[in-house]
Amino acid sequence: MKKLLLFLSFLLFNSFLSFATEEPNPVLDINGEEIRPGVEYHIESAIFGGGGGGVTYGKGPGNEICPLAVVQALSDVNRGHPVTFTPVNPEEGVIRVSTDLNIKFSPFINFCRGSNVWKVNFNEALEQHFVLTDGVEGNSGCETEANWFKIEGNYPFYKLVFCPAVCDSSSEAICKDVGIYYDDDGTRRLALSDQPFLVVFIKKNVDILKSVTSA
Repeated sequence: MKKLLLFLSFLLFNSFLSFATEEPNPVLDINGEEIRPGVEYHIESAIFGGGGGGVTYGKGPGNEICPLAVVQALSDVNRGHPVTFTPVNPEEGVIRVSTDLNIKFSPFINFCRGSNVWKVNFNEALEQHFVLTDGVEGNSGCETEANWFKIEGNYPFYKLVFCPAVCDSSSEAICKDVGIYYDDDGTRRLALSDQPFLVVFIKKNVDILKSVTSA
């Protein structure tokens, strides 16, 4: 009887180890290919036709000039500005769901002279957390907590989430979806929200219609 119990315990322990070490699924672009660090992608609305365009940069909330904000293009045919992803583990060769990562706009003429890395910033006047630029890439820890995002979902539709796990001592970490905040002038800002902004990822220079057809 003792041998049987030991054997069953061994099986359960091995099953637990297997489950604990299983890696999260890779994030796939709209063509079903794994998203790779450092490769340029467009983040676009999962709603084709009426859902707005891709993610790009724009003026800050309250007409603040700098740092630049992360916004959604209004036109469906505007693919926005491409981004790259950097996982918290720099040796990881693919981007995975539920894993901390940095998001950075590809190079452009930034008159604010700040970085192109995304970060979350609280606007006291509007009492809202917005996604802005001028974040810090890498250096995971409590001091860079505002710069880490996650991707959640299943192919082909995903959502961006702010729920950093890079600060062990953070007892009041914010965990919310990234959604859309609508300005009075119609600007669509990326901000923390209870309503997620569902997106797809399209590799730069890949034709949209071809991608949708093959998805």
